[in-house]
Amino acid sequence: MNTLLAFIAIFSVLVFVHEWGHLYFAKKAGILCYEFAIGMGPKLFAFERNDTIYTIRLLPIGGYVRMAGEEPEQPTIRPGYEIGLVLDEKDTVKELIVNNKSKHPEAQVVQVERIDLVHDLFVETIDEDTGELVRYPIDEKAFIVQDEVAQIIAPWKRQFGSKPLPKRAMAIFAGPLMNFILGFVILLGLSLYQGVPLSSEIVINVKNSPAEAAGLQDGDVITAVNGVEVDSWKEMTSEVKKYPGEEVSIDYERNGEALQTNATLSQVEVMPDEYEGFLGVSGVTEFSFLGSFQQAGNQFITMATSIFDTLGLIFTGQFSLDYISGPVGIYDITDQAVSLGMLTVINFAALLSINLGVINLMPIPALDGGRLMFLAYEGIRGKPVSPEKEGAIQFIGFALVMLLMIVVTWNDISKLFS
Repeated sequence: MNTLLAFIAIFSVLVFVHEWGHLYFAKKAGILCYEFAIGMGPKLFAFERNDTIYTIRLLPIGGYVRMAGEEPEQPTIRPGYEIGLVLDEKDTVKELIVNNKSKHPEAQVVQVERIDLVHDLFVETIDEDTGELVRYPIDEKAFIVQDEVAQIIAPWKRQFGSKPLPKRAMAIFAGPLMNFILGFVILLGLSLYQGVPLSSEIVINVKNSPAEAAGLQDGDVITAVNGVEVDSWKEMTSEVKKYPGEEVSIDYERNGEALQTNATLSQVEVMPDEYEGFLGVSGVTEFSFLGSFQQAGNQFITMATSIFDTLGLIFTGQFSLDYISGPVGIYDITDQAVSLGMLTVINFAALLSINLGVINLMPIPALDGGRLMFLAYEGIRGKPVSPEKEGAIQFIGFALVMLLMIVVTWNDISKLFS
């Protein structure tokens, strides 16, 4: 149960931060956002605020922000249609009733001669008594009601495509950016909480750890790991990480006396099928904001670039599906993180947040990087790709991503039962 709660909490926070980035910068640019959703599938909870519907959905596996103009959203009303108009005291249209007009006795039923819901915002009809053409202005926040569901209209000035290229790019880039910021803030918080290691002097702080089993005590100073001399905490941990699950020799000093022992290291899965040795010690630390900031920055760079090491294996022919994980694999790693304590879970959340940002920036259709690629093409070419072509490419990209997700998930399940 703890693993499930941690898994849901981590994914919900990462998705919320990512989608909030899109929402915030889209709204700052004046783009109408129909919906801000956390999760996929059926709605569990929803409320509306400032023209946006906020929803929580059943499956905690993603989220989205629906921006006006990215795809056809509002019902189509054409000349010849019979609709109902709900007018205010100034004869401005506040609602357009597409069907079930009998349920809206306050609406004036008319036949559409001309209508513009995007640029000039008007509807024209023939007055039955005089036979004259009558034009009604449409409020820019009017609603179209179809099947008793109301949706606000999207004038051109509130659509994604109407905004300058830099603002559109920022609205897309903001999702991964927020994941990077979250990951860095988590790492900085951990560094401030744990302090910055100064030396290889150790303090045993994990019960039943390999260090404790090997006889190490508070104040012991590690001088070598498997015969390799170490002069700092960084050098010591780097050597320990090389031997996951193996027995290593530990040279150390206690009260000025040189001693040696053997320790069987634990192993921690840092990436799918990639493990690091774990001794279970903490270094002498100092609480320095500058040092913590630098340490968090170094950890951020390591986490952000590690994914490219995995992708690089594609070009060497060493790549395997075992190197990547879907939701099932991530759940399994979350379970291991939970078993190692809250700090490990939080550190794992930082890793996931940073990786989510990196993956989303890859130039793959259906991801944020793919959308930015289309905007870059527009900036170079001077005009956007046709909506039909972009839609087709995005659909193919989405289908391929879903196919990869299915294959990876099946591989994760197979590994669990192998």
